[in-house]
Order: sequence, then C-alpha cells, then structure tokens
Amino acid sequence: MTAMIFAHRGSSAAYAEHTRAAYLQAIADGADGVECDLHLTADGALVLLHDEDISRTSNSSGAVAKMTLAQLRAVDFSSWHGCAIPPEFGTTAEQLLTLAELLDILSTASRPMSLAIEFKYGGHFDPALVEAALDTLRGRGWSPETSTVVHSVGHAVGEIEVSFMSFHPEAVLFLAQHVAAEKLCALLEVVGPEDRLQWQRQQLVDDGVALLAGPGVQYLRTHLGDVARWLAVGRTLRVWTVDSAQDLELCLGAGVTQLTSNKPRALREMLTERH
Repeated sequence: MTAMIFAHRGSSAAYAEHTRAAYLQAIADGADGVECDLHLTADGALVLLHDEDISRTSNSSGAVAKMTLAQLRAVDFSSWHGCAIPPEFGTTAEQLLTLAELLDILSTASRPMSLAIEFKYGGHFDPALVEAALDTLRGRGWSPETSTVVHSVGHAVGEIEVSFMSFHPEAVLFLAQHVAAEKLCALLEVVGPEDRLQWQRQQLVDDGVALLAGPGVQYLRTHLGDVARWLAVGRTLRVWTVDSAQDLELCLGAGVTQLTSNKPRALREMLTERH
C-alpha cells in the first residue's frame, strides 16, 4: 500500500506555514492531503494559525483571540519566511486563510484531497473551537457519516475527506461524540513517563475512541512496542513530521501508512525512488 502524504501546514518548507501559497504549493507538490491548525478570532472567524500569538509568524504581535479577522488581514504572515510569492499564489495581503477559504483552495485541486484539522489547546478545553469548525464544515455539506465535503468553486468540484486531531484528550473525547472513530486521531509526543495526559492519549487509541494514532517521529523511534500493538489491532498510524529519508525508512519499516511532512514533493520523490 502506498503511503499517504499530508502537507504539514501546507508545503511549509517552501512558503510560510498556513498561507495560501503553502497550500497551493502542496497541491502542486502532489500531496494527498494537507494539515492545518485553527484558532478563533475575537469576532468568531476560524483562521489557520498554529500559535495563540502571531509574533512568530508575522510582522506584528498579539493574541489571535483578541484580534478581529479584519485586524489580522492587515498583518503580513508570509514575508518572515524569506521566500517571494509568485503572483498566481496571491498577494501578501491574501496569505492569511480562514477554514472556508482553505476548503475553496482544496476544491480546485482536480483530484480528491484529504484535510486533517488539528485543534490546539493549553491546559483548558473549550468546545467552542470544535463547534465552530463543525458548523463551517456542515455549511459545506459535511456529514459525520461520510466526513466528506463535496464543494464547488466556479467550474471545479472538489471532494475533501476530513479528519480531526488533537493532543488534548478532552478534545478527542468531545469530537468522538460527533465524528466516526476512523476519522479521529489522538496525537502523541515524547514526554515523561508520569505524564497523565499522555497515558490518556494512549488509552484513546487502545480503546478505539480514535482509530488513528498520531505520534511524532521521535515517539515512533522510542515506542515501537506501542506502534506494533496498535497495528496488530487495526489502528492506522499518521506520523509527523517526516522530512528526511532516514525518517521515511523508519516509518515504512514500522508499518506507517500516513506521513505528515513539511516537504511533500521531496517525500513523494523518495517514495517513487523506492519503487
């Protein structure tokens, strides 16, 4: 079975993460799907950003939750990456995306695409973010039975399979009330042995609440027993972030079938060379 490739925040090695350019490049790179992180603005818009504060990925600063969509539109989210954006990928002012705009972009891919949505939380889980995302998806015809959006943009009709991910156990449990287990991914990272949240994440996979296990490469390297146990009971492994030939060989040797990468084109070429 050929491994699926998800572009991590778009083709984020080529262009600034989560930008229009990064996602358009991911489609051009041949990615099977893309991954994104969501935050709610002060006026309730769902924007694609990784951090709670915009200082790392823009020319400004401030908490996303305290800024309106219009205020965020006035910020430069692409120039920090140092790569000029081709005109066909939009202007600097057009690089910030909402979830609805990402769905529009994926609908123009001329092939079925997958979308992995990650919900990030600190210590406190608030269902408002998940509910807003589900509402946006339902507005595009998404249903939990198929977890697929069939969406038209101009003459293009796109088919987008949606899955959902989080490190926060409460978020995964909340999603499990609305989403089929095969579309739900519990994310895992390397932490101390006494980390209770990690134990809860592992249990979500063990118990079948989430049929997708989402470990990082380092977790995979140090927890091959967990991986073997999950594969033996039919779980699917979606590993992040796979950017090197060494990490690719590790994943394929362990039975991983879904790969998340900042460099989807390079990863696709590596997979092609193996065959």
